[in-house]
Amino acid sequence: MVKTQRCSWCGGDPLYVEYHDHEWGVPERDGQELFERLVLEGMQAGLSWYTVLKKRERMREQFFGFDPALLAVHGESRLNEWLQDSGLIRHRGKLTSVISNASAYLQIEDFSELIWSYVGGKPRQHRRRGLSEIPSQTTESVAMARALKKLGFRFVGPTTCYAFMQSAGLVNDHLINCPSHKYCRDRA
Repeated sequence: MVKTQRCSWCGGDPLYVEYHDHEWGVPERDGQELFERLVLEGMQAGLSWYTVLKKRERMREQFFGFDPALLAVHGESRLNEWLQDSGLIRHRGKLTSVISNASAYLQIEDFSELIWSYVGGKPRQHRRRGLSEIPSQTTESVAMARALKKLGFRFVGPTTCYAFMQSAGLVNDHLINCPSHKYCRDRA
């Protein structure tokens, strides 16, 4: 009998478990939702994912529900307020990237189509048995990072892009014995 358990990275914290079981790896095709995930992954650079999860609701409140149009128009006038808000990640470069990334997003006809093009439009189904088998970046994430930077996005390096691909379900990196592997595979 095969023992099933969640991916070990999520531990037992309810916030992590909720994210692991219901979001991470589930294929997302809505452009604005993808934008939010990309911004969150950029915010995570140098920090723990747990920090980002704890601050996500405040970011949603302050970043106009991650609406790129509102961020592009009103973000600059809110920057100083954001830098003082302890509920946010108060890194000037990351905060200004939210605004510039929103502007870049608005220049793309179909953000979802662009993002999904890096996996041929359907999730890659991996069959990894341990965390050590999961790469930090791939040729696809390198190509995505290069293209997004060319389009004006910031905080989108290859490692950030691969984490984004995992989060948004472009790749199924749940371990094969994790119940979420099948859950995500069935939603492909």
